[in-house]
Amino acid sequence: MKMLDTPEALEALYGDPVPASLTKVATRMTPLYRQWIEAARFVVLSTVGPEGTDGSPRGDDGPVVRIVDAQTLWMPDWRGNNRIDSLRNILRDGRVSLMFMVPGSGNVVRVNGRAVLTADPQVTGCFEQRGQHPKTVIVITLDEMYFQCAKAIMRSGVWSRGDESAQVPTAGQFIKEQDRAFDGETYDATYPENAKTRMW
Repeated sequence: MKMLDTPEALEALYGDPVPASLTKVATRMTPLYRQWIEAARFVVLSTVGPEGTDGSPRGDDGPVVRIVDAQTLWMPDWRGNNRIDSLRNILRDGRVSLMFMVPGSGNVVRVNGRAVLTADPQVTGCFEQRGQHPKTVIVITLDEMYFQCAKAIMRSGVWSRGDESAQVPTAGQFIKEQDRAFDGETYDATYPENAKTRMW
């Protein structure tokens, strides 16, 4: 298999960018991008570190980030599995990318920027869910933002094909595949109820 190894070879295959793909880019929060992000309850956070890359789904019961000003977003780090892969990466390499999704919309809004972490009580205290506060908040400085056209969502039918989860493995099955002694069935049966007390 012959691999592409230069930007010139790649660009020769694809040609010039569609003009609108460049004019849609904003370098600060605009009223319409604000409207989109305030409606988004789900985002994928991508980071990079010495061990490689990481993509982490983030969700909330309301806006998944807080817009502080035209260049700044705050993302609370709610309770998870304590792997903290994304947070470790941010400490060592602040480059981040985010993909905000709104159910039913074919568009995706992308943000590229730089991030730092804070555990300052004045910041973490701004967030509360069910009496809980995040241990840290990811502070994101926006470098650029733009919407991604709807083709990927349209091709996949992600919002229109209904529940397809019966055809894929469960979380318990994934764990049992790595640890044969693990009781995956009990894990799957009890997880929804157990998770209710550990969402925030």
